[in-house]
Amino acid sequence: MTLPETGRGLFELLRPVNALAAAMLTLIGGFVAGGVPDAGLAITAATVATFFGTGAGNAINDYFDRAIDAHNKPGRPIPRGAVTPRQALWFSIACFAGAVGLALTLPPLAIAIATANLVALVIYTKVFKGLPGAGNAVVAYLVGSTFLFGAAAATNIAPALVLFALAALSTVSREIVKDVEDVEGDRKEGLNTLPIAIGERRSLWIATIVLVVAIIASPLPYLLDQFSAAYLVVVVPAAGYMLFAARASFRDPATGQSYLKYGMFLAALAFVVGRASVYVEVPL
Repeated sequence: MTLPETGRGLFELLRPVNALAAAMLTLIGGFVAGGVPDAGLAITAATVATFFGTGAGNAINDYFDRAIDAHNKPGRPIPRGAVTPRQALWFSIACFAGAVGLALTLPPLAIAIATANLVALVIYTKVFKGLPGAGNAVVAYLVGSTFLFGAAAATNIAPALVLFALAALSTVSREIVKDVEDVEGDRKEGLNTLPIAIGERRSLWIATIVLVVAIIASPLPYLLDQFSAAYLVVVVPAAGYMLFAARASFRDPATGQSYLKYGMFLAALAFVVGRASVYVEVPL
């Protein structure tokens, strides 16, 4: 292994796009809570902590999943030999340390959320991933809690509670579809994910039902007067796109879960638009 190859491998362990996406959700949580610019420094610290914490979780997940990835994702840094398991472990520890250092500068509720999330990230693969539905629920909580973390940094968590629920439901759906995509490798490693326990098609139907519940609940921020009608202008197309993604999952789970990810990004944009329009009082 050369130094550039190792450096690239370590960067890939972060899954920087996913880590950045999680960080942006924390920023959105702070924005929705009305903390920008009043709590700008705290929200910035929470956003960067989320990036490093998510990256650390991704790296430790690759460390524990190195045997599974040899079947499911042989191009990942550890299976292809760009990074040794020991390097991945120490890299994860360093990222966790950075996340903890930043989190400790935040208000108590934000520290509590960060503590719960870091523990969940560390034990996810060993404790929850192989339990039917449990691993999906943990990941869903982690994604949804990024909104709570940003809002807690702004000391106003209430506006983010509905967003937490919507994000968690959407994430459960996508995670189940991802498990269907990975079923062959997971079965070889003895994991008992939901598709292995009850079947792939039943799992896809559960994912679709959960997604429909999230879509039905999606107007709540508008109905609760948290967002203006501008929110609906963006969230309705996002809902339609995610329904299309759910249908695509029955033909090709890999494509479907990818579409679901983009739909979730569009829904996150709806949160920003909905809150921003309240600030500037855009008439619709």
